[in-house]
Amino acid sequence: MKYMGSKNRIAKEILPIMLKDRSPEQWYVEPFAGGMNMICDAKGKRIANDIHPYLIALFESVVYNYWNPIKISKQLYDDIRENKSLYPNQLVGWAGFGCSYNGKYFGGYAGEINTKIGTVRDYQQESINNLLIQKNKLIGVHFTCMPYNEMVIPDCSIIYCDPPYEGTTKYRDDINHAEFWDWCRRKSKEGHIVYVSEYNAPDDFICVWKKDIVSSLTKDTGSKIATERLFTILPLQQ
Repeated sequence: MKYMGSKNRIAKEILPIMLKDRSPEQWYVEPFAGGMNMICDAKGKRIANDIHPYLIALFESVVYNYWNPIKISKQLYDDIRENKSLYPNQLVGWAGFGCSYNGKYFGGYAGEINTKIGTVRDYQQESINNLLIQKNKLIGVHFTCMPYNEMVIPDCSIIYCDPPYEGTTKYRDDINHAEFWDWCRRKSKEGHIVYVSEYNAPDDFICVWKKDIVSSLTKDTGSKIATERLFTILPLQQ
């Protein structure tokens, strides 16, 4: 599903790096699963966590409760945004993410538009199609909804973190980045293999992959080229 900060464009490049030595029974865990664009291709034992309850409700309903997203009008979109408690959680999640531009939570209604080349683009239908493609890939995923640092993670898991980037466009739920890096260090010392997507990291984290990508997350400057990086901690530094 389209989601602000999605790693859909690079999943096929970084997943093989993270999973190359994965054992058959080893869990793959995402504390910041977001639009599920990475975990849907990981297979095996998986935990997808996110702090956003409407987002998790959406995926749980689509994957396990046979709920199908529908197109909604701008009037309904606006009413859901202002009166969330009156609607099912999965519908709030669908309106907030699936029916908003660039997957930014209630970041503006996205419906049908006339393109410059004379065609019609239907953003909601694109979101529906993408979500239903993800559905089958997510069967078997265990969904949880809590702060990343409250998760109970199975022993010796592979943990992939895609947190809100420091110094970028703010998400609904931001984090304390110094506390986050300390949490990663603790998880590594506990025996987990920890990977983090970010633009930069503390000196005790090493970059194992990088690529220049057009990003819309850069604060105040709009879209520009930014260098995506994947970091981990060397065993000798644990």
